[in-house]
Amino acid sequence: MNRVILIGRLARDPELRYTSSNIPTCTFSLAVNRNFTNQAGEREADFINIVVWRKQAENCKNYLNQGSQVAVEGRIQVRNYEDQNGQKRYVTEVIADNVQFLDTKAAREQRVSSSSDINPYNLSEAEAPQTTTDIPEDPFKDFGEEIKIEENDLPF
Repeated sequence: MNRVILIGRLARDPELRYTSSNIPTCTFSLAVNRNFTNQAGEREADFINIVVWRKQAENCKNYLNQGSQVAVEGRIQVRNYEDQNGQKRYVTEVIADNVQFLDTKAAREQRVSSSSDINPYNLSEAEAPQTTTDIPEDPFKDFGEEIKIEENDLPF
């Protein structure tokens, strides 16, 4: 069985592309915190490549940006290719079956408006992507009232 569930924050804005047969695909890097601290007492994160296909890929591009919190469910895939020098390279990524947006609209708008140079993972200036503000519409606006969940409501 090959299943993975991850919760983390986007380390960069999603990139949307189309295949030669016009199928949308979106890629982004998800920063997932480790459950322990290093010797300096700091919590480290793993940066995991995510690939999303079709309509969900377009939704990710339209409604997510660097720092957005998401839950991803999918499978791990390892592929290989030959680089320009003839060296065989391997890429490990998660092919997402489901991407759940965990931020509220208010949190997303505040993150976008609070600073144009958001850098939650201390990436260098060259590595840190620029935040976009082209969020056309809330995808959950027709789902009824917002549900508030407090920490002490959670079973764990």
